[in-house]
Amino acid sequence: MADIRSIIAIGQSGQLGLNGRLPWEGNQGREYKADVARFFDITRGHVLIAGPTTIGAVPDWAYRDRTIFEIRSHMDPEEVLAKFENRIVYVGGGPPVWDVYAPYIQHWDINRLPYDGEADRWFNPEWVVQTK
Repeated sequence: MADIRSIIAIGQSGQLGLNGRLPWEGNQGREYKADVARFFDITRGHVLIAGPTTIGAVPDWAYRDRTIFEIRSHMDPEEVLAKFENRIVYVGGGPPVWDVYAPYIQHWDINRLPYDGEADRWFNPEWVVQTK
């Protein structure tokens, strides 16, 4: 069985997204830059599965040192995760992805950033207590 994890950043009120992007995207503050660097450091050598929007935001250089797999809504999560048996798999994306994969995630790494602005996607605390 794969070790299923998620590493995400949220704003002060649980903000996750705005218009299909991170609400703080492009912010050059120290905390934001450190969060991105930490994400790529932690996922290095492991598997990252995510929907097409998140995969589309992964820079080309990141494909060299991690396995990146695009998931779609028609895919069965158990079949997807079975492809990566005995690996650490990070589930990335947004609410539609976590609505499906949350019951499989064994470890949530949540970083709260100092962002306290607008959003149209929010973190759902119920994700962390769902189990399969």
